[in-house]
Amino acid sequence: MALSDPTCKNAKPKEKPYKLADEKGLYLLVKPNGSKYFRFKFRFAGHEKVLALGVYPEIGLKQARDKRDEARKQLDSGIDPSLTRKIEKTGSAENTFAAIAKEFMAAKPNWSESHRKHVNECFERDVFPWLGNRPLKDLSAVEVLATLRRIVDRGAIETAARTKQFIGQAIRYGIATGRAERDVTADLRGALPSPVRGHYPAITEPKPLGQLLRDIDAYKGGFVVRTALQLQPLIFARPANLAAAEWAEFDLEAAEWRIASDKMKMKDAHIVPLSTQAIALLRDIQPLTGNQQYVFASNQGQNGEKHISRESIGMAIRRMGYQGQHTAHGFRTTASTLLHEQGFHSDMIERQLAHAERNRVKAAYNRAQHLAERRKMMQSWADYLDGLKNGAQVIAFKKAG
Repeated sequence: MALSDPTCKNAKPKEKPYKLADEKGLYLLVKPNGSKYFRFKFRFAGHEKVLALGVYPEIGLKQARDKRDEARKQLDSGIDPSLTRKIEKTGSAENTFAAIAKEFMAAKPNWSESHRKHVNECFERDVFPWLGNRPLKDLSAVEVLATLRRIVDRGAIETAARTKQFIGQAIRYGIATGRAERDVTADLRGALPSPVRGHYPAITEPKPLGQLLRDIDAYKGGFVVRTALQLQPLIFARPANLAAAEWAEFDLEAAEWRIASDKMKMKDAHIVPLSTQAIALLRDIQPLTGNQQYVFASNQGQNGEKHISRESIGMAIRRMGYQGQHTAHGFRTTASTLLHEQGFHSDMIERQLAHAERNRVKAAYNRAQHLAERRKMMQSWADYLDGLKNGAQVIAFKKAG
């Protein structure tokens, strides 16, 4: 039964504290000394929490319910009301964009670890150096646009669009927690080049593909990025997965790369059979990074706790003069196109691309049935690429039986 004003007023103290329940998590806590406190019980990120709403009768029942409803709205928006209260007490010291962006990320417990890392990397690399120390309430659309244009200028249009989205999410979190009044990214509609959705430039003709492979081998950049460049055509993984590949995921004796479901776009664990050429590249880089977490460890981190950016491969391809012709993600289109032309079964190719199968029964069948065939397909594909790279006559390679 819901509380009433007379019930609150007439509640008498007892030997031990006790609660009088209202609705939707609100209750009145009555202490042995006669003090009465409104409390709101809620769950956030799987943990039970309690928010103090005030002392009765200074705070009446209606006011307590209004505060409870306000807290419930914050919960619906994925915000911890107790964190908001803490922010209110600490004042402006934590009102910079960087501080609020970090709180925003912490308030998203259901994010996958790979997505959390990606958002954090975008902030740390492209936003915090220019906007991190700015008070959120003073942030202007002009400042945000200047920051995003730095990303566009290096050719990373998709990343600029995603970063604008992340900045807007952090600002809206700041609005919800009372430290900003409006989302200035809304003023930037149309100010950035529009990324082409659903299409990545890709070379799908054998002869220019052979030239690209030769250019990759001759790439003058760092050894770590060059090795990632050389591996990508062989395995045609998503660039983010390759950049974040960990040595613990590889079994070189079994010739497999096993990627956990929380790293995959479709949340489905994935196995990549490794050709002899792919294993040779991994063994070549192993003396350099094999004692670290990541295969493609970044020299910006310490002891390999950071890896190269998901953009590193694409940036290298652009530096080689393939802007608008090919991308790191484009190797997936290249492989899909040519493997289909060579007669490999669509289910096998789609499974190797880690595209989701909507029919769960069929998906389980595909996982069970196609690994052995995919091993043969990946080795045939690697041999075919070697032939193109070495300038051999371009002929259709035979499907491994």
